[in-house]
Amino acid sequence: MSFVIAAVGRSRPGPERALYDHYLSRLREPVLLREVEEKRPLPVPDRMAREGKLLLSCVPTGSKVVVLDERGHMQSSRDFASVLERWLSEGTSSISFLIGGADGHDPAVRDRADLLLGFGSMTWPHMLVRGMLAEQLYRARCIMDGHPYHRD
Repeated sequence: MSFVIAAVGRSRPGPERALYDHYLSRLREPVLLREVEEKRPLPVPDRMAREGKLLLSCVPTGSKVVVLDERGHMQSSRDFASVLERWLSEGTSSISFLIGGADGHDPAVRDRADLLLGFGSMTWPHMLVRGMLAEQLYRARCIMDGHPYHRD
């Protein structure tokens, strides 16, 4: 299984990128980061639609799609690991995680989701969400492997 993280915006060196890199280095699954940007000054609905198209273009054929959204379903780490493990046992070859921009996701992106996932009802900076996602992917792998990293 491989992971694709498609995100609006370009990351820069700093603590958020260091957190992301730290947890990705601990994963054995390959992770491809695809960053997209719409630089034209478009009205918000048009920019969201354009960002949505750019994000969806990063999704490989046959990939499961997890859309990170503040209105998404909040899960425990164990439940998240169970979803990944089920998809792995079903033969899923890749899982794509889509992180939107400042204005959120276009409805077309939300409609494409196999899972709408929220990290709580608070708004998180999208650069920080990358690190949080990387940590949860690592934690899920540890849970699936029976590693004591995760404690209930």
